[in-house]
Amino acid sequence: MAQKSAFDPLRVLAIGSQALGFILIFLLGTRLESPRPWQGLTLAVMLVIALSVALARRYRNNRLQKERDQRRQRLEEE
Repeated sequence: MAQKSAFDPLRVLAIGSQALGFILIFLLGTRLESPRPWQGLTLAVMLVIALSVALARRYRNNRLQKERDQRRQRLEEE
């Protein structure tokens, strides 16, 4: 059985985007007089990225599961 890699690019993207978003929200709040619209936009972008990562992870897991099932079926047929 193949060993899972410790490096997951989707996890790095998720963590990095969330960290960058929170830093940006904090900086906007300290630098601008009325940061609300920009903070809201930043939060919306963070949510879109989080949903995209979740969909990509689900797609990848489903694809891997399908490959495992096909491999198992071929082994059973032999």
